[in-house]
Formats: sequence, structure tokens, C-alpha cells
Amino acid sequence: MESCRRILETGLDTLRISWNEAQIDRLLVFLKLIEKWNKAYNLTAIRNLEDMARLHLLDSLAVLPYTKGGRVIDIGTGAGLPGIPLAIFLPETSFTLLDSNAKKTRFVQQAVLELKLGNVEVCHSRAEAFRPERKFDTVITRAFAGLPDILKTTAHLLDEHGVLLAMKGQNPRDELAAVKVKSSVVPLATPGVEAERCLVIIQNEAIPVG
Repeated sequence: MESCRRILETGLDTLRISWNEAQIDRLLVFLKLIEKWNKAYNLTAIRNLEDMARLHLLDSLAVLPYTKGGRVIDIGTGAGLPGIPLAIFLPETSFTLLDSNAKKTRFVQQAVLELKLGNVEVCHSRAEAFRPERKFDTVITRAFAGLPDILKTTAHLLDEHGVLLAMKGQNPRDELAAVKVKSSVVPLATPGVEAERCLVIIQNEAIPVG
């Protein structure tokens, strides 16, 4: 795991995200949990721990500077990505990690317990059926769906002044043209990952009602 520790430390330095040893330790425990549960739960197609550190953990944390407000929901969290890495680094922020796959939410709940993350709630539900008591400042998705579907299924979860963050690979120009909403696209440079990555940012005020 020492090589993974070095990857995380240098990667976070490159991303200009401050870190401490306790946060790195938690990320490494999370990594081992994914590896352990992956055999039975098929959490990720990536099997190599060093690749997981780059493609899952650093990739998740690359969006940290764009996460706003005290309430964040990760839609289609899967193995807890990006929600768990973000929750480790934003302990004062309340996170809801939502997925419709019961096996995956079972894993995420176990990871939250083992990591002692008091700022995380795990929900087994479809996004369109989820009705929280309070709306969210940030809705974030990673490899979840196309933008038209993301807007359709998550708009009701956003606070009046909230922001939608959609993590994507290449710039989704066709998807953006299809939704016709004002947005900004920020390139994401994940350390050690050559594949093109970007973040689509849409303010709630830009999303058409209904």
C-alpha cells in the first residue's frame, strides 16, 4: 500500500488539495475495502490498487474545489465514489450517498461504518423517487447518465441556489446541445490519468422548471 500512499500524496499536492496523514490513512482503508468486497459485489472493473487510487480516489477528489454548501448528494454513488473521498476531506459537510443497487449501498454503508464517517447518510433508492426533507446545495454525479437524464431525474433535489456537478469524460457537446441550459465545462486533470476528464457545472437557476 506504500505505493498507493505515494500516489495519493503526490496527486493531492498536484491538485493543490491540503491533506493530513489521517485522511490518507482513511483513503487507503477505503481502497482495501473496495478490493475486499469487489470479488463478491463487482464494485469496479478496475482490479489494480494503484489504478484505483488514481482513477477512483484522485478522480473523485479533483472535484472538491467545486463542491459548495453544507448539503451534498452523490447520485448513483456505486462504490461510494466520489462521495466517500469527498466526505473524508469535507467533514463539516453533510453527504447523502444514493444508489438503486442494494448490493452497492450495502457495501457503502459498511465502508461508512468502518471509516467512522459521521457526516454520511446512505440511501437505497432511485433518484427520481427520492424525496428528502431538505434539498441539496450540490448534486453530483459520476458516470451516471447522459445530461438530459441527469437533469430529468435530479432537478427536484437541488436547492433554489444549488449547483449540479456532472463528472464526464470528453466534453459532452451533444448532450449540452440537447439540454439547452446555461452551463460551464471545466477540464479536470486527474494526476496519473491520461484520459480526458471534465466537469459540467449547471446552476439551478439555469434549469427550466418542469
